Amino acid sequence: MQDEFRILSATAILGYGFPLESFEEGMRLRPHLIAADAGSTDPGPYYLGAGVSFTDRDAVKRDLRIMLRAGIKGGIPVCIGTAGGSGARAHVAWNREIIEEIAREEGLSFRMAVIQAEVEKDAALAALRAGKILPLHPAPELTEEALAATERIVAQMGVEPFIKARRGGAQVILAGRAYDPTVFSALAVDAGADMGLATHLGKILECAAICATPGSGSDCIFGAINTGAFSLRALSPARKCTAVSVAAHTLYEKTDPYILPGPGGHLDLRDTKFEEDGSGAVVVTGSRFVPSPQYAVKLEGARRVGYRTVAIAGTRDPVMMEKIDLIIAGVKERVADNFRESGFTYSLNFVVYGRDGVMGALEPLRASPAAHEFGIVIEAVADTQRLADTICSTARSTMLHFGYPGRRATAGNLAFPYSPSDFHAGEVYAFSLYHLMKVGDPTELFPIEYVDL
Repeated sequence: MQDEFRILSATAILGYGFPLESFEEGMRLRPHLIAADAGSTDPGPYYLGAGVSFTDRDAVKRDLRIMLRAGIKGGIPVCIGTAGGSGARAHVAWNREIIEEIAREEGLSFRMAVIQAEVEKDAALAALRAGKILPLHPAPELTEEALAATERIVAQMGVEPFIKARRGGAQVILAGRAYDPTVFSALAVDAGADMGLATHLGKILECAAICATPGSGSDCIFGAINTGAFSLRALSPARKCTAVSVAAHTLYEKTDPYILPGPGGHLDLRDTKFEEDGSGAVVVTGSRFVPSPQYAVKLEGARRVGYRTVAIAGTRDPVMMEKIDLIIAGVKERVADNFRESGFTYSLNFVVYGRDGVMGALEPLRASPAAHEFGIVIEAVADTQRLADTICSTARSTMLHFGYPGRRATAGNLAFPYSPSDFHAGEVYAFSLYHLMKVGDPTELFPIEYVDL
């Protein structure tokens, strides 16, 4: 490979922002690539199912404008992965529109590769019937009924589509759903870098300065890879990469501390070493990539399960707080009795903040809350928005005047911070695919369109 391949990671997710001073410091180090991951499944299935972004358009445009101006002026490739937050066709189109808008406003000329990652249901059905789709634990076996109910499906691409796009002359690569490290590792691999080191470096760079101390997803980080190692360096004087901070972030989002599966194989970290070089950088060695006998990519899909209405309330009555489980059970029973003859299908959920609203049944202090007040979220999900409104309204009014042992006042049990008290949260989605799909060619699911701007 070339002596060194240098990468400027702008931000943890496109639209999260970064200090201009950090970005300019990264540019002074002469990167060969400017990149950012633009998505995640962390915000849940709604964004994939609905085809909308969880990041703000103006914030994404701000980040992209800085990255594109620097990249085009310096002749440096700019790569964006999991465009629009979830990487389906609608998300890619949304992100593409922003890039084309910036190009017009700034007078920029470049070749862009647009790589799609959405999988048509007919193609997925054929693969399912051919035995090429397998569940990832704890997902169940995929059925044709579950597939038919799925709104959108994306596949996580590996390095190969990025490499193909770069070799096709693209200076800007806008990709749909991508395995997070590949946005950073692909061009390094194409330049001759070791797949294991490049994948490990990409796994850290995708979260930008979260690997520094103090960590931040809204700041840049700089990575460099050579023949036998890679290094990481913070770009803000307020942060520093240490052996501990980089090693700790290597464990991020991993069920196994040593193995990280991905398209076409897995990253093996059993021989990895982290060392500080004395100049503010951390040098990493020993990471290996182990190819799979059969190349496979992960599928993600979301289906609509109904509509949601939410009410938010609070209480600081210690008697009510002590009996909150009894009250919630009573309210649920009263609502069910109200509509027993209607045949309504719905779910009614209560989240109690101040006791176990964050961790639910896993909360270790659940039995002895120290809080002096509870925040209560009442959530109703049903087949229609109207029915969700009905269930939430009934539950809210029932809880407001619910009688319980020790209650002294009758004016109402709850305080509402907002009027109206009930909010339409709209469509509700659930993940319906979390499966592996075997492929013969790593690029077959990911068509590339070249656009000359």
